[in-house]
Amino acid sequence: MRELPSIQIQIQKCFIHVDLITVPEIHLLDIISTITAKPYSNRMPVSLVEPITAPVLLGEGPHWDERQQALFFVSILECTIHRYVLATRQHTKTKLNGRVGFIVPVEGTTDQFVVGLERTFTVVQWDGAEGSAVTVLRELGTVDTDVAPVTRINDGKADPRGRIFAGTMGYEEPLGTIAPDQGSLYRVDGGGVTKLCGGIGISNGLAWDLQRKAFYYTDTFEYNIRRYDYDVDTGEISNPKHIFDLKKNNIQAGPDGTTIDSDGNLWVALFRGGAVIKIDPTTGKLLDKVPIPAHQVTSVTFGGPDYDILFVTTASLEIEGVKQKYPCGCTFAVTGLGVKGLPNANFKLS
Repeated sequence: MRELPSIQIQIQKCFIHVDLITVPEIHLLDIISTITAKPYSNRMPVSLVEPITAPVLLGEGPHWDERQQALFFVSILECTIHRYVLATRQHTKTKLNGRVGFIVPVEGTTDQFVVGLERTFTVVQWDGAEGSAVTVLRELGTVDTDVAPVTRINDGKADPRGRIFAGTMGYEEPLGTIAPDQGSLYRVDGGGVTKLCGGIGISNGLAWDLQRKAFYYTDTFEYNIRRYDYDVDTGEISNPKHIFDLKKNNIQAGPDGTTIDSDGNLWVALFRGGAVIKIDPTTGKLLDKVPIPAHQVTSVTFGGPDYDILFVTTASLEIEGVKQKYPCGCTFAVTGLGVKGLPNANFKLS
């Protein structure tokens, strides 16, 4: 297959991805990245990549709340939780007492959330206002108490029945150097906290496909995507197998957060890869690659009134002395992809 050239341009703070084979005549105002070649024939001609928030240090865990028409996410190392209202473009945040790995609204509420706070699953109350106080309502359980040096909770989401799936990652010191095999994956529901698997480097990923009875999960250190059989009634997972090897696909980046679209394809953030990739989990085929103007892409989710906006969180970490310049660390909204996602599930507190 002949490779199709593409280029990324910036127009009034928005970044546009253009396939030049489809749109041969376009006035380029400000070229912001090098030309990339991609053998993908099924993409839309133009996708718009727009930074919608100010930069943070380590953005993660984007969650679109349908009831509030708002995006929630975290900045882990700054210990902050964030809210972005799409209609008004209002971005607010507040600080917690510790590093926070994810945020998921509690079903039936607009001001209660389950968060991964250091190693504890915690329910908090926040009114969404800038800098307003957060009240701890309940602790659901603390994990990895027997692991030293200490781990922390990283990525987390609710499954289709409202259970929390979240994992931990190894001790990190200095920044970017993470102890291997210290983390685990957990499930949180009415029965408490259940350990699902161990020996994890950095717990990431998390997506479910009810039609295929599948759960997708990532340990970033594996440079691979896992698939499990998934029982929606019990929340049990089994029969893990690898379905997409990044290195075999010549991708020199770490797989980070994942979401799924209505066609059952996975969208995976590439940390130190400056892009989001789309893969078919049934064939292991790489379908698309969407450049993001930030090197450290951390996670993705679909949202908006029609679930046709891909929200992308990024980081601006200075690792090994390499500084990350604007717009690194921003959260981005990507439109024009020609696909739709699925609603994010909220946590059902028993």
